[in-house]
Amino acid sequence: MFAYIIRRIFWSILILLILSLITFTLMHMIPGGPFDREKKLPSEIIANLEAYYNLDEPFWKQYLNYLGGILHFDLGPSFTSRSRTVNDIIRQQAPISAQLGLFAFFIAVALGIPLGILAALKQNTAIDYTCMWLAILGVSLPNMALGPFLMWIFGLKLGWLPIARWGGISHMILPAITLGTAYSAIIARLTRASMLQVIREDYIRTARAKGLSERVVMLHHALKNALIPVTTVLGPIFAIIITGSMIVEQIFAIPGIGKYFVTSVMNRDYPVIMGITLFFGALIVIANLVVDITYGFLDPRIRYE
Repeated sequence: MFAYIIRRIFWSILILLILSLITFTLMHMIPGGPFDREKKLPSEIIANLEAYYNLDEPFWKQYLNYLGGILHFDLGPSFTSRSRTVNDIIRQQAPISAQLGLFAFFIAVALGIPLGILAALKQNTAIDYTCMWLAILGVSLPNMALGPFLMWIFGLKLGWLPIARWGGISHMILPAITLGTAYSAIIARLTRASMLQVIREDYIRTARAKGLSERVVMLHHALKNALIPVTTVLGPIFAIIITGSMIVEQIFAIPGIGKYFVTSVMNRDYPVIMGITLFFGALIVIANLVVDITYGFLDPRIRYE
């Protein structure tokens, strides 16, 4: 297992390097620059700014300079937030997205897994059809439609919850439901399919033949193995949710890292785009590694020697 983890870490570093090169290249290929404004700046000022941020150097040298900063855990300055670095933005905004993401992930798992199990145990019944209808509805509703709808119902009409900004638990509920609903639907459908496959296996029939109660068979034999495919998607889902949804943060005016990423793209803030992209990529790589290690605990037959 240790050798496997070391190999995965090596490949993860290579993946992040490729990701940084692709992102860096695409940013410089897009028309426009970080200092283009509606009211055009004098060419002398633009030249001075580009010289100050080393943007007048060749492409390859800019990239190597950026990699040198990464080795020192320095993601560079922000072109638009002059008083803050990219490290400051991630350090201050990532916890907000993480709080929202954890709440949304809890909602996705708490709804998705029970719905999937219930649908599998009641296959081809009204309960199964209802659960899957809800799952399909959750996948079909985009965040940009569900968010405003929840704001209109629970914020404007009923007045139960705040519709925007960031504060206490009450501010988390609507954006977390908006963010977690689609993922709960995905988890529910996958859990149902996996559960249906497992409960038809020979060892489940053997467990029942031994006289074990249905509750013991489902919880201790079927569910554990059925969750292995579900765990595969939970890792990437967790990484995606925890970093925040750009659309949801924009809708609810949440000052998370996703909202800053959208703003940085619009402003051509190269260091912020690079820093947040690598931050997202690192979280997804780590989540996938954790999932692979978890396999060995869920199913002792899985080994990585």
